[in-house]
Amino acid sequence: MFEKEAKEILTLVGGSSNINSLVHCATRLRFELKDNKKADKTALEGLSYVLSVVVSGGQFQVVIGPKVSSYYEAVLKIAHLKKDREKSGNMSILKIISGAFSPLIPIMAGAGMVKALLTVFVQFGMMADTGATYAVLSAAGNAVFYFMPIFLGITLSKQFGANAYVGGALGAALLEPSFTALIGQEGTNFFGIPLTAVDYATTIFPIFIISFIYAYLDRFLKKIIKQELQMFLVSMICIIVLVPLAALVFGPFGTIIGNVISAVVMKLFSISGVIAGVVLGAAYPFLTILGLHWGFTPISLQNLTEFNGDVIEGAAVCCVYAELGIAIGAYLKGKKHSKIKEIAGPTLLTGFLAGVTEPILYGIIMRYKRMMLIVAIAGGIGGAINGFFGVTMDSYVFHNVFSIAMMTYTPFIPFLIGIAAALAAGMILTYFWGITSDDKADFEPVLEKEATSAVIKESPVINNVVTEKKHSEVFAPVSGEAITLENVEDEVFASGATGKGLAILPNEGRVYAPFDGEAVAIFPSKHAVGLRSVDGIEMLIHVGLNTVMLNGKYFTLKIEQDAIVKKGDVLLEFDIENIKKEGYSVVTPILVTNFDDVDLKVTVNENDVVQAGDKIIDINEKRT
Repeated sequence: MFEKEAKEILTLVGGSSNINSLVHCATRLRFELKDNKKADKTALEGLSYVLSVVVSGGQFQVVIGPKVSSYYEAVLKIAHLKKDREKSGNMSILKIISGAFSPLIPIMAGAGMVKALLTVFVQFGMMADTGATYAVLSAAGNAVFYFMPIFLGITLSKQFGANAYVGGALGAALLEPSFTALIGQEGTNFFGIPLTAVDYATTIFPIFIISFIYAYLDRFLKKIIKQELQMFLVSMICIIVLVPLAALVFGPFGTIIGNVISAVVMKLFSISGVIAGVVLGAAYPFLTILGLHWGFTPISLQNLTEFNGDVIEGAAVCCVYAELGIAIGAYLKGKKHSKIKEIAGPTLLTGFLAGVTEPILYGIIMRYKRMMLIVAIAGGIGGAINGFFGVTMDSYVFHNVFSIAMMTYTPFIPFLIGIAAALAAGMILTYFWGITSDDKADFEPVLEKEATSAVIKESPVINNVVTEKKHSEVFAPVSGEAITLENVEDEVFASGATGKGLAILPNEGRVYAPFDGEAVAIFPSKHAVGLRSVDGIEMLIHVGLNTVMLNGKYFTLKIEQDAIVKKGDVLLEFDIENIKKEGYSVVTPILVTNFDDVDLKVTVNENDVVQAGDKIIDINEKRT
């Protein structure tokens, strides 16, 4: 029955070859496309059965309404796709990295700009770097980088399906003053086990490993611990096991490996500056990612004291300019209003002015698979040149335009040649080779988000709603605090494209029938139900926002498809606290989906506390 429409949708999203995965919620087909540019958003919105199209959260969402499950099955059949393909658990390393850093790119870019401005102010004598004003602004610029383990603990735990805030706490424990006070102390131990405390600020390797282990430990504990005890016992065990594990394992690991690497590099410099420069220039960005670059710091400081110059930073500086070259190439490759221009532009300024290239490293290089090879090639080329000429850094500085202006590198002309070669190689390789077909969407103009101004088309559900009664009432299906639909943090619900009504922030995990009628839509994810009243009113009750991603976890249905329900019957139950722990909102939109045929009035106000069974909506037949 829906095959014709499914073929139209499939064609307009770019065909089955353009689909990475497809799931659906109560109202939308959620496509993850290889290239959003291949999808015709305008044509899709022109289809009579499509309410709107939203590009959000990495998904191309086609809003259908209550009959979405039928369209979903038809699209799967025609496109020969498997259900929930993206839930297989086979997340690639690059996808994990991209998902972890994508939410942090705006704050990294903004904080980097603060650091860049401070550098300019200090260099031009507009501000001293010793006063309280500088300290406050420096804290603003440094915070996101210093506390990176906390932010990544949150974003990684979300990706792995664990509690985001426990993940953040695991990162925070490594930066807590009681722990950092142990750094540099000798003879410390944990229950007799030797403990080497190291500085985890700005590093990402340990928290990636901890978050991965935490996700599996969290799932295991929830299987063996009774639900009544999970609230405190699961998080307690995870913290008490994983924080010491991090301190005992990753501290010594980083220190030992970092020292070994720095010793090997210095040995290479004694044998061949070119070989050492290539190795260091190619590897340094990855050592930074793993937090192993700190092993070079003592040797660099010692070289500056004994020899008045450091060959390690003399070669490693090329990595900074290789990264800048990649950002330039990406910026030039991106079209006007593309996502990449929004990322690359600000990160270039922070890199050039402050020598802060983390936004480039995490926001661009680790996001696109060829970029990591490019940064190694470009850094290696520049490192080889600087290694050949024995370039040294003559004072401990950030590698930026001001350190160049102050001529803190010797010999200076070969230094300029080396960084120019690294920058040019990064830029050229990125522009002509670095962008794959999978990456193109970020380099094309951003599709406009039009959900909030979506044209409400003719509803695909039953017309001629009120046939026998002139007036109908809808009663609250959940108890909690009323929220106007416009204030729901989901642009499709807020726009009214899928229905008119209100939302409730529930204080009880139970949904009751709001009227007498039947269940016309039961979803496999159990997070929503579609009802039709005896008067013909069609309603969607959607528990939470994006809770379809839980795939039924924490939801228990009490009815079946086509069940006859009476006002007050329990429809489903859900676990509020565990849904929140997974990072999802439990705000519950209550929508009349065939709203075109009636005059609808919400009878409660914003912030009113309602009890299940209270009247919340009046509905009258439209007069013609």
